Amino acid sequence: MITSPDYMRELRRGEEGQVDDLLALAFEGQDEVRLVHHLRKDRAIAGEMVISADNRIVAYAGLSQMIRPKGWLCLAPVAVHPEWQGRRIGGRMVGMITEWARLSKKTVVVLGEPGFYSRYGFSLERAAQLTSPYPVSHTLLAGPGETAPKETLVYPKAFG
Repeated sequence: MITSPDYMRELRRGEEGQVDDLLALAFEGQDEVRLVHHLRKDRAIAGEMVISADNRIVAYAGLSQMIRPKGWLCLAPVAVHPEWQGRRIGGRMVGMITEWARLSKKTVVVLGEPGFYSRYGFSLERAAQLTSPYPVSHTLLAGPGETAPKETLVYPKAFG
């Protein structure tokens, strides 16, 4: 029987352990698990989205509140279970998040592979004038506007 994933939805209470397992598998370690735990503890998480299939979480995306600029969000981490990778599930999640950012007029920053994130609505060019503690060559923006803002990024302390 062919199984297909469900729709993207908010993480439900009690599913945190499944997210931990998914992050540990997808990133081959505990760094991203610790990151999400610290973001939750610091109340920096703005939203956690998942896609499930066969009653288990197969994809995850977290949005956190940036310290600066105020009102901006950071997309991290994004993970897809290794057995489900290559099926465009991650791209589907990222695409829905960029469309939500555009419609809700929220600016979302992501640090990642430009070739992947730019396919789903993030812009490397719009991030070109940002100052960041991380490589601007891998920093992209999604959301309202078309200009390249001159801002200094300050991530939640969990990223430190």
